[in-house]
Amino acid sequence: MKLNTNFADIAESYLFSDIAHKVNAYTAAHPEKKVLRLGIGDVTLPLAPAVISALHAAVDEMSRKETFRGYGPEQGYDFLRDSINGYYKSRGVELDSDEIFISDGAKSDLGNILDLFSADNTVLVPDPVYPVYVDTNTMAGRKIIYMNATAENSFLPMPDYSVDADVIYLCSPNNPTGAAYSVSQLQEWVDYANAKGAVILYDAAYECFITDDSLARSIYQTKGAKTCAIEFCSFSKTAGFTGTRCGYTVVPKAIAAQGMNVNKMWLRRQTTKFNGVPYIVQRAAAAVFTEEGQRQIKANIAVYQQNARIIADCMDELGIWYTGGKNSPYIWLRCPKGMTSWKFFDYLLENAGVVGTPGAGFGKNGEGFFRLTAFGSREVTEEAVARIKKLLSE
Repeated sequence: MKLNTNFADIAESYLFSDIAHKVNAYTAAHPEKKVLRLGIGDVTLPLAPAVISALHAAVDEMSRKETFRGYGPEQGYDFLRDSINGYYKSRGVELDSDEIFISDGAKSDLGNILDLFSADNTVLVPDPVYPVYVDTNTMAGRKIIYMNATAENSFLPMPDYSVDADVIYLCSPNNPTGAAYSVSQLQEWVDYANAKGAVILYDAAYECFITDDSLARSIYQTKGAKTCAIEFCSFSKTAGFTGTRCGYTVVPKAIAAQGMNVNKMWLRRQTTKFNGVPYIVQRAAAAVFTEEGQRQIKANIAVYQQNARIIADCMDELGIWYTGGKNSPYIWLRCPKGMTSWKFFDYLLENAGVVGTPGAGFGKNGEGFFRLTAFGSREVTEEAVARIKKLLSE
């Protein structure tokens, strides 16, 4: 037996595991104190009624012989793929339904897509960065180059033609910084990727929070993206499916290299390694795109958007620099009083009972910054903001 020794190059514990250990230690020492969590980006509102109705109906179908479903198509049922296609079309993006693949979430596919690319590809990721992008490539032994995302470039790095890369990760609105690319900025990335013969892995998990029409909700709003970009999206933040698990990946048929077609490769990979998302979950996901489903999930998203505004208004009042808060569920703030990100984490937990995420956990450029999320309840968000304001005003 020979093990994959690349695993020795990744941290033994995940960022959020470290946070959980600290919070558990605090609550054990202070059981009387209520901890308010604005750290992990998990949703708190329940599934929309239209989604629940679709789930119940699908469960009933599974109880009858004439409507029971066994193995489904690994790439997803046509009814859901067509619904997603219609969603793109409503925003002016033309796709073929067989370019859309249903998954159990964007995180899985962002890692699994790497099966299609040789280990000797060079990977370009922003710093700070969602840890999954780095860890999955480290596990495969790929060379990783970091592009600096800083306050000076509003945490939106742009292409550098002196840098050669094969696989490029972009996330917009960004996790963790909340920064979002405009369509014109993404066009520069698409032009760069096509010039370099590279592929962009574009994480659009938070596209539903975009309200500014100048900002991109899909990379396919740019010219030439279908020859170089794969887009990943999820129902987790769009419709609260963090525990229900469903997402989708768009692999255009125009992406090809070395005589091989990436769309066909992904289909082959999925039919070999994946048995598909449960029928009942796909029915629930399709309900998201109904008129009633859209109305209900937009109402839920509006709650999180208001929470983001409440946090952002607090930062404005305190005079703290931040990105996000608008067009994003994340607020990425500069740690006050010159504190490091972990020191501010401890300071906030010990003195206000509020949990956030230290920026250092997302890369070296995250040091000195801190992430708060808008996914708590309105009551928790308002109380957490009141505690932060009181603490930092002293």
